[in-house]
Amino acid sequence: MNIEYFKNKLEEEKTNLEKHLSRIARQNPKDPEDWQTNPENLNIMNSDPNEQADVFEESASKEAVEKEIEDRLNEIKSALRKIEDGTYGICEKGGCKIEKKRLEVNPAATTCIEHAH
Repeated sequence: MNIEYFKNKLEEEKTNLEKHLSRIARQNPKDPEDWQTNPENLNIMNSDPNEQADVFEESASKEAVEKEIEDRLNEIKSALRKIEDGTYGICEKGGCKIEKKRLEVNPAATTCIEHAH
């Protein structure tokens, strides 16, 4: 298996995820591994109740997207650490090699196809 190929794929995805996250969130200055959704302009308390609801709904939606992207980013970082420590491509459940075709689809996969469910 060409580890360098998968490392490049993971690095590229990591860069893209961080770019996307930086548009909707910021890194926690106390914990750079943690991202926090950019606060909305909540100076709407004297606004129309419908406008208030829209702002809160948009904020909740943004938080859900941020969480999903951050989770994927953490999966990518974990895979990159596995490359560094020599355990990349090894199924966490069975100890066997993860199929190349599975890693092609998801380079951060932690299990082989058999143990994926």
